[in-house]
Order: sequence, then C-alpha cells, then structure tokens
Amino acid sequence: MISEKMMGLGKKRSVIREIFEYGNKRRQEIGAENVFDFSLGNPSIPAPEFVNETMKRLITEKDSVALHGYTSAQGALPVRQAISDHINKRFSIGATPDLLYMTCGAAASLTITLNALINSGDEVIVLAPFFPEYRVFAEKAGAEIKVVKCRENDLQIDFTALENALTKNTKAIIVNSPNNPSGVVLSEDTIKELAELLNKKSAEFGTDIYIIADEPYRELVYGDVEVPYIPSYYNNTVVCYSYSKSLSLPGERIGYIFVSPRLENCTDVYAAVCGAGRALGFVCAPSLLQYTVAECLGLTGDISVYEKNRNILYNALTEYGYTAAKPDGAFYLFIKSPEADANAFCERAKKYELLLVPGDDFGFPGYVRISYCVSTEMIEKSLPSFLKLIKEYR
Repeated sequence: MISEKMMGLGKKRSVIREIFEYGNKRRQEIGAENVFDFSLGNPSIPAPEFVNETMKRLITEKDSVALHGYTSAQGALPVRQAISDHINKRFSIGATPDLLYMTCGAAASLTITLNALINSGDEVIVLAPFFPEYRVFAEKAGAEIKVVKCRENDLQIDFTALENALTKNTKAIIVNSPNNPSGVVLSEDTIKELAELLNKKSAEFGTDIYIIADEPYRELVYGDVEVPYIPSYYNNTVVCYSYSKSLSLPGERIGYIFVSPRLENCTDVYAAVCGAGRALGFVCAPSLLQYTVAECLGLTGDISVYEKNRNILYNALTEYGYTAAKPDGAFYLFIKSPEADANAFCERAKKYELLLVPGDDFGFPGYVRISYCVSTEMIEKSLPSFLKLIKEYR
C-alpha cells in the first residue's frame, strides 16, 4: 500500500498552483495579453547581469571537474566562508562557515530545519497569514501545527493570542518577514516583544523554543524600511534563506541555513541540521550555483520595478474602495474581500480574467493575495477590471 497522505498531496496541488494552471489554460484560449494572472510569486525582474557574467566566467575559467563535482555535503567551504563573512559584515553576529549549510532553496532549508528540530509530540506555531506549505513541511517532520492569527488592522503579532498558544510542547515558531502573502514587515518593537515572550516561556516551561526565520524576501523592501535581523534579538534562532527573490533565481534552487552562534548548543543543532540534510537526501547543493552566489553577495535585481508596481496597485485599489495593509516589502498585496467568502470573490473575479488567490489556505479567510511581481503594463491594463469588480458590491 502506498502512502495515502502523499498520494493526496500529489493529486491536489496548492491553491496557488491550481489558479496558475487555470491561468495557463485561459492564456491558450484567449491570449496571454487578456489574462491578469496575479497568482504566482515568480520574480518578474531579470537577475542582475553580474550573475550571468559570473556563471559564464566560472564555466569558462574554473576546472570543469571541480565546478561540476560534489562539494562537501554541507556546501563548499569557500562559499560558506564568503557567506558567513557577508552576514558578519551586515549584522556582526559571529557567523562561521561551520554553522552554515547550503541548500536547494528556502523549501529545502525549512524542511531540513524542521526535521532537525522536531520530535514526536512537538508543536510548531505559524503566524497567519502564512505560506501554506509551512503546514506540509511541519506535518511531514512530525509536528502538530498551531495557527495564531496576527492583528487584522496591521498584521503585526497578536501577543495575547500567541501567549495563549504557547505550551511546554512548543518547539518552534516560524517567522516570515517581509511576509508572504501580505508584504508586511514585522517591526523592531514586535521582534523585541516576541523575544521577551519566548525567553519568558522557555524559562517557565524549562524548554528551548526556536524561531525559524524564513527570509527569502529580506532584501525586497521599499523606502527606508529596515527588516530586524532576528538572531540579533533572540538567541535560539535558525535562519532559512534563499536567493530566489533577491537575485531573481527561483528556478536555480539555491539558499542556506544559518544556525546562530548565540543559540544554546549551536554545534549540536548544526549537527542535527547536517543529519537531517543527510536523511532527506538534501546534500551537495548545486555547485555552480554555490560558487555563483558567493560572488554575488549583496546584489539584488532592480526592485524599484516592484515598488512602482506596488504603488500603482495599492493606490488604485484603495481609491476604488478595497482595503489592504500597505506592504513594506516582498511583492504581495493582501486585500480584504468585499464579501465574507474570499473563494466566491475570487471566482467572481475570473469573469474579468483577474486571477487572485483566496486567503483561506494562508490561514486568513476573508482576504485575497495579489502577487504584483508581474509587468507594470499588465497591472495598468488590469485596473479597469478591478474597478468593475468592486462596483458589483456597491
């Protein structure tokens, strides 16, 4: 007998992917220029040219066997050294290459970290709205998921709800800032209060509670917004990072896990990360990409395009009567559905070829995610459809 649970996951795609596939069908039927697909968080700006130049130079100049061969299971030492030096330059945290593990993107980082930390009976808290695959990753690692909704007015943490959810079985809380699906950045005051609460509860329960900081959008912020670096505020932190968004490399699958040196028993936690990577088969991340990102640290694509898209979409939709928290980062707008059932609203939006993602699977019913990492032209062309749609509710 095969795994019924795995078969179920394979037969039913995530709601995001279902809508994306519906969009593919509609593009074939009526033409891509007539479909306003805001479903997928797929970066629309090109990778910095230096990324392509670096790849070409590595292929031309580096020994082919060394370039395409196995690295150490946890990643090539020069790459891990370069990344740890970069982390220290930015955050003065005491990173070392012996606490870094190279991965195939953020999904692998999260999966490895959860499997490294979780024992039977442990609980993992996710802050809604949250990326739906957190549930899949955590439950596969053997954890029970507990959902804590953020405050609706600003999508910062509801600390009363969080404190009520914490128990002696709480092993970790996943923190995603800037957030998918809302684009909201958790403030420094929020992170300080979170650290204080977790330290208090860890002492009360006599346990270690970890923060898993999921940070693929760290560099995608607008204006003078600062994203607090959680290891600087809370010792028991593991960072899961991906270059998919900052360097527009989602298809290349490259990222890392960083175990904070301030974490209690950090070398044992890192050993568990290495063990989980081994058990899951997530060893030797793609070597070409490892060497490439090591030379592109600190670069980003032209995120001014995303900021322009955000401003056009947010300003227009709020003028039309939609309600949304203004995103400070990432490339998502999280709007309140004009009717209680966001799924029904998204179905109605299809009449105008607007493909939006309902918030139910993000743990926040009644809201809708709009991914604006699309062409500015498409956003501008879609605005009359958004206006027609909201007028149906007046």
